[in-house]
Amino acid sequence: MTGRDHPRRRSSEDAWIITAPMALVAVACATVTALVAEHPVGRWPQAVLLLVLMVVAGLPLLTLVVRRQTVGVTLAELPLVLALFFLPPLTVVLVHTLASLITHLRHRFAAPKVWFNVARVAAGTSLAVLVLQAFPPLEGVGPRTWLSISAAVGTFMLVSMTSVTAVHVLLHGWQAGWGVLRSTRTVMLTAAINVSVGLIMLILLRSSWWSLLLLAALGAGFALVYRSYAQFFRQHRTLTDLYELTRAVVESGQSGTLADVLIGRVRALMQAEYATLWLPAQGRHPATLLTARIDDPGLLDMAPVPQALRDKVRETGRTVAVGHGVTTDGEFRARLTQQRVKDAVVVPLRSGPVVIGTLEVANRLGDGNYFTSADIALVETVAAHAAVALENSRLVDRLRHDADHDTLTKLPNRRRISAAVAEAVKIAAPGEVVALLLFDVDRLRQVNESLGHAAGDKVLVEVAQRLRVCAPSSALVGRAGGDEFLVTLRLESAEAALELAGQLREQIRDEMVFDALTLDVDTAVGVAVHPEHGSDAQALLQRVDLAATAAKAVPGSVQLYSPGLESRSLRRLDLAGDLRRALDDAALEVYFQPKVTLRDRRLVGVECLARWEHPAHGTVAPDDFVSVAEHTGQLGRLTEFVLRESLRRSRDWSHGDQPLSVSVNLAARTLTDQHFPALVRDLLAEYGVPPQRLTLEITEAGVLDGTERPIPTLRSLRDLGVRLSVDDFGTGNSSLAQLRRLPVHEVKVDRSFVQGMATDPSDLAIVNAVVTLSQQFGLTVVAEGVESELTLELLQDIGCEIGQGFLFSRPLPYERLETWFGAQVDPETVAAGELPRLRVVP
Repeated sequence: MTGRDHPRRRSSEDAWIITAPMALVAVACATVTALVAEHPVGRWPQAVLLLVLMVVAGLPLLTLVVRRQTVGVTLAELPLVLALFFLPPLTVVLVHTLASLITHLRHRFAAPKVWFNVARVAAGTSLAVLVLQAFPPLEGVGPRTWLSISAAVGTFMLVSMTSVTAVHVLLHGWQAGWGVLRSTRTVMLTAAINVSVGLIMLILLRSSWWSLLLLAALGAGFALVYRSYAQFFRQHRTLTDLYELTRAVVESGQSGTLADVLIGRVRALMQAEYATLWLPAQGRHPATLLTARIDDPGLLDMAPVPQALRDKVRETGRTVAVGHGVTTDGEFRARLTQQRVKDAVVVPLRSGPVVIGTLEVANRLGDGNYFTSADIALVETVAAHAAVALENSRLVDRLRHDADHDTLTKLPNRRRISAAVAEAVKIAAPGEVVALLLFDVDRLRQVNESLGHAAGDKVLVEVAQRLRVCAPSSALVGRAGGDEFLVTLRLESAEAALELAGQLREQIRDEMVFDALTLDVDTAVGVAVHPEHGSDAQALLQRVDLAATAAKAVPGSVQLYSPGLESRSLRRLDLAGDLRRALDDAALEVYFQPKVTLRDRRLVGVECLARWEHPAHGTVAPDDFVSVAEHTGQLGRLTEFVLRESLRRSRDWSHGDQPLSVSVNLAARTLTDQHFPALVRDLLAEYGVPPQRLTLEITEAGVLDGTERPIPTLRSLRDLGVRLSVDDFGTGNSSLAQLRRLPVHEVKVDRSFVQGMATDPSDLAIVNAVVTLSQQFGLTVVAEGVESELTLELLQDIGCEIGQGFLFSRPLPYERLETWFGAQVDPETVAAGELPRLRVVP
C-alpha cells in the first residue's frame, strides 16, 4: 500500500479549460476565413458525399491507450484532402466538424469528451483552411497543390496533437502528456500516408470520375490491410506482454515479490484501471488484498469490486464477468454501477481443485472500450500461471520455514538460533553481552517411558510455551534439539544472565497438568556469554552445551561456563589418536543397510555406514569420530577406507550374480578436495566396479552451502558416471529449485519427516511436495527411516520410489547381511537376472 499523498485528480469535466480556447480559435479563424475567401460556402451535394466519407473514415483501425484515454488511428485524412480541394473553406469546417460530432456521439462518449473533440476538430480545420487561404488558389493537381494541402492537413494535425497533449497534462499530469507525445510518431506517420493516398485519389478523380470505382475497391482493401495490421499488432503485443509477465512471475516467485510484479503487469496487459489480487487467509499466511491502480505508483489495500463477487467466484470456482456483452452474473451489475465500475472480470486462482484466491481487473481504459471474451480468456491464462507461481512460492516458503523451525513446538530450531547468534556477536555494544541460556528438561526420558511419547511431547510444548511467555520480548527462544531449549538475548553482564536463567527455571518448574495427570518437571540450565566465553557462535553453542551438561549433574541447577568443563573436548582429543590407530589396524567396520523399491520391494542397493567399537569407550557415535577425523586431518583416510570396503563388497556381489549398488556418505569438506574425483576413478578401476553402481551421498548443508565451492567436484564426479545424492533433505534452508543447478541424481528425504508422516499432516505434506517436485526435475527420491507398514503405504501413495529403514533391515555387518540375503531375497529373481526381490519384509 502506498502512503504517499497525491494531489487532487481532475475530472474529465475540467477539460473545458482546453475546450473553451479551442472553440474560440475555431470561431476566430472561421470569421477571418469568411472575410478573406471569395466563396466561403457552397457545393452542398459534394459536401454531403464527403460527410458520409468522413464518418466512414472515422472508424478507428488502430487504438492506442494512453493512461486513461484512447488515441485512435483512422483514415480521416483521406476525405479531408478531397474536401480541402473540392469544397469551399467554411463548408470544409462545417462538414469536418459535423462528422466529428456524429462519430463521437455514435461511440456514446461522455459529454466533456464529445465537446472537447468537436472543438478540437473545429479549431484545427478552421486554422487549416485559413492557412490554405494564404497559398495561391488551387489549380490543377501539381506539386504546388500537394504542398498547399499538405500544409493545411499538417496544421490540423499539429493543433489536434497539441490540444490532446494539453488535456492529458491537465487531467493526469506531465507523465500522461509525455505518453501522448510518444504515440505521436505512429499517428503522424499514418497521417502522412493517408495524405499521400488522398492526393493520389485526387489525381485520379481529376483524370476521370470513373476512378471512383477503383478507389472504392482500393479503399476497402486499404481498410482491410489496416485492420489486419491492427489485429496483428494487438496479438503481437499481447503475446509479448504475456511472455514478459510469465517470466517476471516465475522470477519474482523465488524472490518473494510476486504480488508487486503480478498485479502491475496484469493491469498494464489488460489495459485496465484496476487489477486486484485476493488471497484469503491460509495457515500462517494472512489474508491479502492488493490493488494496482493506473494513477498510483504503489499498491492499495482496497478494491473497487465488492467482496461478494469474490466470494461467488471462490464458492463456484468459475469466472465471473460483468460488462458490455460479457455479463455472466447480472445481479452484480447494479452494485458495480454504484461503485462507478463499468466492467470487471474476476478469475479464480486454482491449486488443483481448490480455489486459493482471485485475480481481477476492472474498468477497461477508454470510454468506448470494454472487456471481451478474448480478454477473459487472457486473464484466465495469466491466472493459471500466477496460481502455480503462488503455490510454488508458498511451498518454498513453507520448506524454508520448516527448515528453520521445530515441527513440534513451532520454535526456531538450532540452525536458526545458530544464525541469530552469529549475527548478534558481529555487533559490539559497550556494556552489553550476548547471553545464551540452554534449558535441558530433566527426566523427560522417564516421562516418555512411563506415559508414552505423546506425554513427553506435551511436556516439551508446555515448556516451549512458558519460555516464550516468560522470556523478555527481546529474547529469541528456540528448541536446540531433543529436550533442550535455548534463549539468547543481550544483557548487562554474565551475572544478569545467571539471574534471568534462575527466574525462568523457577517459572518453568510450576506444575504441568495433562488430563488427570500432574507432572513436576524441572530443568538444568547452562549459561555462556559473548565475548567472555567465545568469539563466535560455534564456540558459544559448544560451551553453553558443556555448561548445561554440568548443570545436569546437580538437578535443577544453573551453571555458568568455565574452562574446567572442557572434558568432552578432551575426550575427543583422546579419540583422535585412537582413530588413527584404528585406521592403521583396520579396526573400523562397514555396516550395510538395504535400499528397497517401495512398489515391488526389489533390492536395489545398500548404504555403507562406518562403525567403530572402541576398546575403552564402547560404541563411538559416527558423528563423534567423523568430527574428530575432520578436525585432525584424517577425514581423507576414513573416506577412502569406507570406499574401498564398499567397492570390494560390490565386486564380490557381482561375482556372485548379485550386482548391487552401494551408497557412501561424504562429509562436506571432502567436496573441497580437488584430488577426490581422481581417487574415486582409481578405486573404481582397481575393483572393476561400474561407476553407475556407486552413489555418493552428501548432506544438504554440504552440497547447498550458499557457495560455488562444491560444484567443480560434483561435476567431476558426475563426469565419471558416479551417481550423486543429496542426503537429509529438508533439514537445511535450501529449496528444490536450487537443486536444478546441481549435477545430482537423487534426493533422500530426511528421516525426521518420513517418521512423522503417519501422525503429522505437515510432515506428510512436505514429503509429498519433495517427491512431486523432485520427480518433475528428474530426480530419484529415497525415503529414510521407513519403520512401519503405514509409512510404507503413504510413501507408495505419493509415488516415492525407494526407501530404507528398520522395516526392511537395520544396518548389518557383512556376515549378517549375507544371512539376511539368504533369508529375505527370492532366489528365483536372482537366477532370472533381475534385481533381487524381497520374499518377506520383517
